[in-house]
Amino acid sequence: MKKVVERERNKTYYRVLHVPIWLWVFFILPGNLTYDLYLHGPDTRHAIWLAIVFVVCAWRGLLGRLPGVEPRPYVTHYGVDQPNLPYRVVCYTAAWIDLLVPFVLNLAGIVYANITGSYILADLYRWLYYPLALAVVAGTLLDVTPRAKRSTANEGAEKGWFYVAIYTVVPTQVASWVAWRLGGAMGLEKTALAGLRLLVFLVVGAWFFYLSLKGRLPRAQRYRFDGATEHDAAVQQSD
Repeated sequence: MKKVVERERNKTYYRVLHVPIWLWVFFILPGNLTYDLYLHGPDTRHAIWLAIVFVVCAWRGLLGRLPGVEPRPYVTHYGVDQPNLPYRVVCYTAAWIDLLVPFVLNLAGIVYANITGSYILADLYRWLYYPLALAVVAGTLLDVTPRAKRSTANEGAEKGWFYVAIYTVVPTQVASWVAWRLGGAMGLEKTALAGLRLLVFLVVGAWFFYLSLKGRLPRAQRYRFDGATEHDAAVQQSD
């Protein structure tokens, strides 16, 4: 068992700063709306959905029922077998959907464009986004989704893998989007643009995955426990 939290209560600013994180997580959860947002900009649907998410997140935040917004830290020791809380299960399941599903679809769309010269990303989001999202939900129901499991006993490792995903997915998606915008502005033809996007996607994704896997980025270290005994300490940083 490893004690990781010394504080008895979460500071007010710490709690407040976590609310916008979960607002963003749930705002981008409907894949079709998010795809249209990045492609065409906001419209009435986005405003309505944002208002709904804002009200719900503000309500849950005031009750302290969002991860990081609790009055007291819930997980204070790694390796302690305690039941996960329902709102943590829901929030982290949604976060994994946001991370994994667009990443997989965008990679598939870029690979397809390089092979065929055609872009089908809109179709991928239309037909595959929600089946893949349901696959993540199924993982939670089967008790395999990190940080959304029924117990927090392996939180030390699961939290690390969650941040590995964040560090891999977010910079890669941003870099791929920038390559798309800049490549288009420079007048690259479709084949060259697809090749550039794939190169950027793979290089940036591999680099950040490596850094986070080696524990060189904040919170990406993994702690594993066998019962109350730590048997695999945090990933050691290598030269």
